This record gives sequence, structure tokens and C-alpha cells, in this order.
Amino acid sequence: MIVFNSPRPLQWGALDVPLLGIGKDWHGTPFEPAAGYALAQDGQRLWFIASHTKPAQIHPSARPGRFQAELWRYDVAELFLADPVSGRYFEFNLAPNGAWWSCEFTAPRVRDQEEDFQMPEVGAFAELAEDGSWAAALAIPLDILKARINYSPETRGNVTFILNSPDQKFLTAAKLSDGEPDYHLPGQFPTLQPRALPQL
Repeated sequence: MIVFNSPRPLQWGALDVPLLGIGKDWHGTPFEPAAGYALAQDGQRLWFIASHTKPAQIHPSARPGRFQAELWRYDVAELFLADPVSGRYFEFNLAPNGAWWSCEFTAPRVRDQEEDFQMPEVGAFAELAEDGSWAAALAIPLDILKARINYSPETRGNVTFILNSPDQKFLTAAKLSDGEPDYHLPGQFPTLQPRALPQL
């Protein structure tokens, strides 16, 4: 799981970060058009960028930049970050319009807190084009990740998508298992691999 390191602060509207593609669903069936994503960090924040060139079905209560539960019932991009020592992990959901949600888990599907807790320091951004294509991003403070899940070179992670709602298709950047779609498998997440941000 590649994470690009930027020597300069990143900002929405000038994210010159190459996107990686996911062109198959959970079961290995080709999925078109491919979903795009990237992870990049600039010393202050970890940026999660997601995009797709097909119109999305968005949670009817989702508002740009606002915290909203159950985004996964519609089209959504998801980022998982896990501490391989403690087993704790974060799930971040990002809707095509920039609505977002997060939750911390102590074990697979075991929430740290029953109530949703919004981190006000997280920034959310999105752009919807007239043709329905979209790009969205979360900017997550690194100090929060370090404090909660010991974010480090040993951190594991995965990027997933749920698209084509209501006939949902499940996509994952990392191959996790051969069974039914289950994104909550932190023990199978790959380790994050830092790379220098290429000059585009």
C-alpha cells in the first residue's frame, strides 16, 4: 500500500498526486471504469484521495464536508489504518460529495466507543463534475493517528470502495480473502510503503 511523501504542504485544488487504480471487484471480476485512489502525507496530514468517472449514488442525508454515519449504504470510498501490535484500527468513509465518517475499533468490528465521535481537525473536500465524475479527499492530522493507532512505518492499511449502488460492487486495493466481502480484516492489511512524491 503506497503512501507518497510530499516535501511541501499539500492542499485541495493543487493535489499533484498520481492516482492508483482498482479495476477488479472483490471476487476478481473486471470493474469498469476503474476507481482511483491515492495516499499522501506532507508532515502534518495524511491525505486520502478517491475518484471515479461514473455518477455516484450518494447517501440522501450526506452533506459536503459534514459527518454522516452509514455512508456505506450508498457509493463510498473507505480507508482503513491499523496498528499491527495492538490490533486497533481506524475506518474512514468518504462520500463522493465530501461527506465523511470515521470510527476507531479495538478488534474487527468492535468499536472503541458506541457513540460516533467526530474529529473536528479532519478536513473533507470534494468536486462533482457535470458528467457525474467525482473526486474527494480527507486530510487527517498525523498527530491524531500517532496518538490513537501509533501511526508509523509499521502501520498497515487498505483502501476500498463500494460503488454502483444499489447493485453494490465491492472493491479492495489489497486482496484480503476469498470469501464474501469483508473489509474488517486488519490482520491481512499490507504494510504502508512510503514513496517519494513524483513530480507531475
